[in-house]
Amino acid sequence: MGQAHSEEVRSKEDITAELAEKFARKCFEPLELYCFKDNFKSLADNQQHIRYLKEDVIAKFLELPDVLNVSPVVFQMLSYIGAFPFLEDAPAVLGFEQMIVCVAILTDRYTKILAKGAATRRKLLFKSLAVYDRKMSEIEKRPASPTVEEGDEATKEAGSSGTTTAAAGRSHAAGFAVDEAGDDEDDGGVEDADDDELVLAALNSLDLNDAFKAGDLHAASTHGAMIPADNFRRLLMLLLLVAPLGPQETLSTYAERVRAGDALDGLRDTADSILSSLINVERAPGITFAQFRRILPANLPFLFEGFNALFEHFLFSRNLDFTKKRQQSTGGGSSSSVGSPPSSPPAIRRVRTSSSSLPPLLPDNKGHILNPNLVSQLSFFIPGNELFRRLRLLYSGADAGFSMGSFETKSSSSYHHAQGAEGIFTDSLPPRRFPDGSPAGRSEDRVIFGVLVKQPWRAAHRECFGDADTLLFQLSPVHDVFRASSVNQNYVSFAKAPAAFPGATASRHPTLRTLGPVSLVIDSSFEFGVFTHDYTSRGGAFATSAARRHDFQDRFQVDNIEVWGCGGDDEARGQRERWEWEQREAEARRRINLGTGDREADRALLEMAGLVGNNRSGGSMS
Repeated sequence: MGQAHSEEVRSKEDITAELAEKFARKCFEPLELYCFKDNFKSLADNQQHIRYLKEDVIAKFLELPDVLNVSPVVFQMLSYIGAFPFLEDAPAVLGFEQMIVCVAILTDRYTKILAKGAATRRKLLFKSLAVYDRKMSEIEKRPASPTVEEGDEATKEAGSSGTTTAAAGRSHAAGFAVDEAGDDEDDGGVEDADDDELVLAALNSLDLNDAFKAGDLHAASTHGAMIPADNFRRLLMLLLLVAPLGPQETLSTYAERVRAGDALDGLRDTADSILSSLINVERAPGITFAQFRRILPANLPFLFEGFNALFEHFLFSRNLDFTKKRQQSTGGGSSSSVGSPPSSPPAIRRVRTSSSSLPPLLPDNKGHILNPNLVSQLSFFIPGNELFRRLRLLYSGADAGFSMGSFETKSSSSYHHAQGAEGIFTDSLPPRRFPDGSPAGRSEDRVIFGVLVKQPWRAAHRECFGDADTLLFQLSPVHDVFRASSVNQNYVSFAKAPAAFPGATASRHPTLRTLGPVSLVIDSSFEFGVFTHDYTSRGGAFATSAARRHDFQDRFQVDNIEVWGCGGDDEARGQRERWEWEQREAEARRRINLGTGDREADRALLEMAGLVGNNRSGGSMS
C-alpha cells in the first residue's frame, strides 16, 4: 500500500529524471556518459538556473548544412522526443535529461532496456515530425470517383490524348505512392491501441503501477496528423547525406555533396524520388501515418539508420585527448548522478578515427549511373555495411561496350555474344496494356532500375538462379522495392535469346515472350528494356509494390548498364581466383582428345587428369 501510494504522488519531473538516469546507466558506456556531460556543459545556455540546448547550437554542433534548412525540422523532432514518456507535454525544453532520452532513442540504444520493435520507434518518429491539421489531411481522402465537372475535364483530356476516360483516370496518378483516393486505411483503429507501447514499456521499466499510466497518459493520436511534404524532403536530403556517416566522422566530410549547383540538385532529385513513393505532392500537402506505416517497412526499412552515427556525436567529446590513456577507474562514471558535472574521464578505451583516412564511398572517376546519392538511397533498404566503401565496378556498358559478351566477361566466368535490334525486341513483347509508371509531368525523366543478386552470376539456359534475398528495385523517378517471393523462385534468368532479368520467362510462342507479373527484361543487345508491374495478379517471383497499388509498365531505351560487386579486396581476390581456376579447367578439358566412343574409358582418362571425381563433374560427357 505504502509503495503504491508513493508511486502515485511522484511528479513527472521525478519520473523523467529517473528514466534518463536509467537510460544513461544502461545504454551508455562510462566514457560515453562522461563525453555527453562534457558536451552538454559546453553547449548549454543557462536561464533561471535551467540549462538547455537551443536550435542553432544543436545545428552547429551536428554540422547540419545551412543550405538544407533542416535544423527546424530536427529541432521539432528533438523537442517532441525529449518529452518522452509524457508526450502530451511536447514540445519539451531540451535540458540534460531530455537530451539523454533523445540520444538513447535516436541511436537505438534504448533497446537495451525497452524490448520493442522498430515499428514502435517508427511511429514515435512520425509523430515527432507531424503537424496536426485535420482539414489538410482530408485533402488526401477526396472521393475517388470524379464529380460531373471533373469527369467532363477528364473526358476532354482523354479525348485530346486519344485515350478513354477510364484510362485517363487510371493513369493520372501513375508512379506515385498514393493509391486511388479513399483506399488507405484509417489512421487510427487498432493501431491507436498500440500507440503508447514504447511509453508503457518505459514506465514498466520504472515499476510504475497501472493506475498512474491510465490516469496520466494522453499522447496525441495520429488522427489528422501528417508530415508536411517540404519538411520531409529536407529531412530526406539530410538522411541521404548522413547515411554513410561513421563513428566520429564529421558531416563536413561530405560538404561537396551539398554545394550549390549540380551536386545539390542531384541530392534534391534523389530525395524527390523517395518522396514520390510516399505521397502525391500534387494532391496532398503531407504524408499521413497510413502511408508512412505501409510503405516504410517495405521500401525504406533502414531510412533512419543514419541518425545512429549523427547523434552519437554527443557521446564523443572534442575536448578529450584520445592520444593519451588515463588510469582512473571506470566505476565512478556509472555510479555518479546522471546530472552531475563531468569529473575526470574514465580510462580511454576508444580510438578516434580520421575520416580523411577512409577510402571514398565509390571508386574515383568510375561509373556513370551509381553516385554517392544513389548509394545512400540503396542503404535505405540494403544494409549500409554491404555498400559503403565496399562497391567495385565490374562492368559499365559505356566503357566496355553494350554486348552480352562484354557483360559476361566482366560479370561472370562464361563467354557468349549476341546482338539485337529495337524492332526485334519490340515485336517479341506482348501488346501494351498498362500505362507508364512515371509520375505525371516527369515521364521524360530517366528511369533507374536495379537488381541485388547475392549468388554468383551465371548463364541460365535451363534454370533460374537467385535466392530469397534477391531484390528488384527502382531508384528514379520513383523509389520502390520489390521483394522476392517464397513461392515462385524463378528470380533471375540469363541467356542469349531472350535475355531475361528477374521474374520473366521465355514464351513457347516463337516471337512473343512471357513477361512476369513483376519483372524487368533487357534484350540481348542491352539496348532496350521493359519493366512490368501487374498489380492485379498480385505478383509472381517478386511481390507487388507497397507504394503503387496499380498496374503500370515502363518501356525504355537503355542508356547505360553497370554491374557493381559488393565486397572488399578479399572477396574480389577470391572471386578472381575462382574464375581463373574455372577457365584453366575448361581449357584443360578442351585440350584432351577423347573420341574413343567408350564412356567409361573417357571418364577414367578424365579422372587420371584430375578433372572429374573428388566433387568435380568435368562438364557434360554426352
